[in-house]
Amino acid sequence: MHSSAATVSDVIQAHYETLTRAEKRLAESLLGNYPVSGLGSITIVAENAGVSTPTVARMVQKLGFKGYPDFQARLHQELEATISNPIAKHDRWASNAPGLHILNRFADAITGNLRDTLSDLDTASFDHAATLLADRKRSIYFVGGRITGAIAEYFFTHMQVIRPKTSLMSSNSSSWPQFMLNMNAGDVLVIFDIRRYEQDMVTLAQVAHDNNVRILLFTDQWTSPVSRFAEHTFRVRIEAPSAWDSSVVTLFVVEALIEAVQNNGWDETRKRMNSLEGLFEQTRLFRKPGKEES
Repeated sequence: MHSSAATVSDVIQAHYETLTRAEKRLAESLLGNYPVSGLGSITIVAENAGVSTPTVARMVQKLGFKGYPDFQARLHQELEATISNPIAKHDRWASNAPGLHILNRFADAITGNLRDTLSDLDTASFDHAATLLADRKRSIYFVGGRITGAIAEYFFTHMQVIRPKTSLMSSNSSSWPQFMLNMNAGDVLVIFDIRRYEQDMVTLAQVAHDNNVRILLFTDQWTSPVSRFAEHTFRVRIEAPSAWDSSVVTLFVVEALIEAVQNNGWDETRKRMNSLEGLFEQTRLFRKPGKEES
């Protein structure tokens, strides 16, 4: 039996070391173009992986599925979830909404999202990502999509205070080549890409990866194709009783990273904050009480 939060990809990776050589070849084939690679008939899936159909049947049962139809049904559910639009999401939630106040339903959903995300999060990967972001020799670039662009901007705004050499890329892909022109090997590109993934993001990630730019990805539990090029991937749970996906847990991880980076070089960050306050005072962007001009 699997947790309802676990994807087929999660299950395959969790069982990988227990698989036979042929089953590992099949697993790699399925993960190579996930989840599309598992949507064909059992014969096609076997041929694509270079294994026999009995191998496919044995492996899906070893993974805990009743059989190949059960395995494939789970893949179809995941695919439907990744492409569901806001209207379809709202209709699904409305038909299954429990008789509780919306605040309670949201609290339950978000608490579950946080719990599942933290249980899946690799603390060593988190720490390494924070170290990359704290390395002031590297330039850091942030980019998000139509909705996640706001979170990318939030991350950038804090990091711009903490350290130098930070840039916010527009969500408009036509401007990306100018940013790519300034990226050097070892720089860091932070990408936000959740379901209804953007092909332009994949192209950006591939070009950056080919130029030895380090990529940090924030995505959902179904995992953006950008993950193929990411050094660190944060798979955040986003489901909520709403037409919209929830950004609460994504913001939680972002704020935890901000604090980790800030602590990594607090002496320099404190100097930058003091200098920034001085600049605010000089430009009178933030006037202190009692100092208004008459």
